[in-house]
Amino acid sequence: QVQLVESGGGLVQPGGSLRLSCAASGSILRINAMGWYRQAPGKQRELVASITSGGSTNYTDSVKGRFTIARDNAKNTVYLQMSSLKPEDTAVYYCNVDRMILVVNGELKEAYDYWGQGTQVTVSS
Repeated sequence: QVQLVESGGGLVQPGGSLRLSCAASGSILRINAMGWYRQAPGKQRELVASITSGGSTNYTDSVKGRFTIARDNAKNTVYLQMSSLKPEDTAVYYCNVDRMILVVNGELKEAYDYWGQGTQVTVSS
């Protein structure tokens, strides 16, 4: 069974920084793209940043230059370094894995669209 466990959320003042982590555990052979999404109250969930297994990154325009996504393939972990935080960054942040190769009973299986439990980020003075 695969789990995505997030950590690092919290309350921070405007202009501050936070670092989110998401570790995937289980019988994982390979993970393709990993990403961070966020959902603010009353709004749809949106993609914040993503990173491929080769390290190519993509950011939504509102966080470019302020957020950095990175991953450690050996640890099946993805990070989101958030700087110059603004009140509009307040949301629940979710880790996502779009596709994995798992080892199940000695066989390779594909698994899709796994989500973490979410971690609250609040930017307020």
